[in-house]
Amino acid sequence: MEVIKGQVWVFDDNVDTDQILPGYAMAESFETLGNFAMAGSNIPDFPKRIKKGDIIVAGKNFGCGSSREQAPVALAQAGISLVIAESFARIFRRNAINIGLPVLNADLKDKVKTGDVISVDLEKGLAVLGNNSFEFNPLSENVLLTLNAGGLINRVRQELGVV
Repeated sequence: MEVIKGQVWVFDDNVDTDQILPGYAMAESFETLGNFAMAGSNIPDFPKRIKKGDIIVAGKNFGCGSSREQAPVALAQAGISLVIAESFARIFRRNAINIGLPVLNADLKDKVKTGDVISVDLEKGLAVLGNNSFEFNPLSENVLLTLNAGGLINRVRQELGVV
């Protein structure tokens, strides 16, 4: 997996799945969920402001609330390339990896600000912002294999030779 570089959007602790993908968006077609990504957040018109490759940085417990698999799908469809948080709700983290959206446990919320551009190497465990670098635990080989395949279904297909 190459280095991920993007503009940062900073969020606080306890960003729940209703903020990531509001309940009303569940009635929309699966292919349009990205139009509602973070629509429940405190950033006005966030779904219209996201650019492909943007990175979300948050505090503790990102993705808490429900087991709504559509929440990480909406982020990926909107163009979010990576979510970095101090901690994740377990099922959100697993859902994100399973659909091929990289998620990283790192405490960067107070080290970056919205609008910063950071580069993140998930394999080396390094984030770079200007002249500052921040180390974190690199993702496991298993997670990297799943992400590099584009998600769990694609990985299984590759391993079975059914591409």
